[in-house]
Amino acid sequence: MDMKSGSNAIRYVGIQEAADKLRHADRIMVIGCSGGGKSTLSQKIARRFGLVYISIDRDILWLPGWAQRGKDEQLERIRAMIAEDRWIMDGTNTSTFDIRVPRTDVIIWVRMPRFVNVWGILSRWGKHLGRTRPEMAPGCPERVSWEFFRFVWTWEKVYGPRVVAALEQHAGDRPVLVLKSRREMRDLLDLVGADA
Repeated sequence: MDMKSGSNAIRYVGIQEAADKLRHADRIMVIGCSGGGKSTLSQKIARRFGLVYISIDRDILWLPGWAQRGKDEQLERIRAMIAEDRWIMDGTNTSTFDIRVPRTDVIIWVRMPRFVNVWGILSRWGKHLGRTRPEMAPGCPERVSWEFFRFVWTWEKVYGPRVVAALEQHAGDRPVLVLKSRREMRDLLDLVGADA
């Protein structure tokens, strides 16, 4: 189901086709809003296919104490990681699509309704209160602030169009699967034989 919204069509695929592609993929990107389930999905696919799991939050962006790495160091780390043969990378950051997408075999966009994303950030905050969750950099205990809540609440309106534009520019004929519900996520995991 190709959807056109500009000069370059994004090659959207259904769950069955995406599952078939995932079985043979060496490099996968999982993108979307915080709280949608990107990290959980990525880790399950990584385990199922023996891929290296890369979290942009943990491995690229954050240092202890919620300090961000400099942009040059972030780019250096991304370039080194995507040069590897087999990985799944969890994180959106459209400013690096130009270098990440060309190395990717399949893109999964976890595009949940915002109330699902809000529930996701609140439930993980409760689960990891005062501790750092595994997909976050050491020394960055789970937190929820008004700014972060607003970021998640407005993510689709603000960042959705940026993701579409970046995919139109860089995805070419790479398949893009959009998951809009937990059920679709479970269906994908069932099809590839990963633990749902």
